[in-house]
Amino acid sequence: MNKVTREGIDIKKYVTAEVGLPTLTDIMKELEKPGRDPREQIEEFEFDSSVQTIEDLHEGMELPGIVTNITNFGAFVDIGVHQDGLVHVSQLANKYVKDPTQVVRLHQHVRVRVIAVDLRRQRISLSMKGVSGK
Repeated sequence: MNKVTREGIDIKKYVTAEVGLPTLTDIMKELEKPGRDPREQIEEFEFDSSVQTIEDLHEGMELPGIVTNITNFGAFVDIGVHQDGLVHVSQLANKYVKDPTQVVRLHQHVRVRVIAVDLRRQRISLSMKGVSGK
């Protein structure tokens, strides 16, 4: 929005019980800096397109994933097969991990390696040890 247009706006007309003059003043100040986006850059993410179901998994595969839950015994990671896999606390890093939250955070993008698939019980065991790009 150009300067002349901004100066022609009487922001007092837009004050309501929910939006006060200080908020409107802040908005007008931000409009002086067009094109500036204070939000963090969004990290792109894509699941491995060759893996659609748990049957597509095999030991040794390295896949991208997203941490969906963190527990005392490890982290659950969505790898795009409609069944989250478990990275046991012993498989989170190449060192002793007492608290999984020291290594991973919720919604973090990670790379994991499939170490076991139990089709009968629908369980996927994963590791982050020595996986590239983690």
